[in-house]
Amino acid sequence: MTGMDARFLGISELVETPSVAVVVDVMRAFTVAAWAFAQGAEKIVLAESLDEALALKARHPDWAALKDGPPAPGFDMVNSPGLLRSVDLGGRTVVQKTTAGTVGALAVKEASLVLCASFVVAEATARLLRTRKSDTVTFVVTGDNGQADEDLACAQYIAHSVTEGGTDAAEFIRRAAESRAAAELAEGVRQGVHPDDVALCLELDRFPFAMVATLEGALMVLRPCATLSLTADASI
Repeated sequence: MTGMDARFLGISELVETPSVAVVVDVMRAFTVAAWAFAQGAEKIVLAESLDEALALKARHPDWAALKDGPPAPGFDMVNSPGLLRSVDLGGRTVVQKTTAGTVGALAVKEASLVLCASFVVAEATARLLRTRKSDTVTFVVTGDNGQADEDLACAQYIAHSVTEGGTDAAEFIRRAAESRAAAELAEGVRQGVHPDDVALCLELDRFPFAMVATLEGALMVLRPCATLSLTADASI
């Protein structure tokens, strides 16, 4: 596939609903979401607010609620891949509310296709975009009012991978590693952090699935979407 028109916008720059949106939050919402699926979660409900997350949890006591920052009453987990990787979520629904990632996904909830992405699902995301052959893809750079370099680097890497394939990830990973978010996580500026979080957020293609968000009734629900294997993709 060639000729995809890739647009990179912050949440506040979204003036119209895109047809296809890739919402990128590397550190840490959509790295955490991928880990939740790897730990057995069936689906993730993206909450509008902390109050909505708690209300959903109250209505569904078996659901697990997850938020940014330090632990808080009513929430089962915090938004940390390092902490989440030891949690068994087999068959459970997770309610996620974060500062940037979930906000970005909800901002494009009317799009015909919404993918949530980070480095750990980069190739699977690119593969799904190649399969869809979308002419225009809007990448939503969620962090730091659209200025987060870890999110922009990941978005640009996925865009390159869609159109060119075989893109060397090293420079994109380096930019993410040197981002302000990485420094804040490493230095303990943010709360609810595990020492391995930055390294886990920089793992390329850890998981073989993309993550698709769709409106199910009034809720925005994220689910894993298996894509063709690399060998199958190469033969198309």
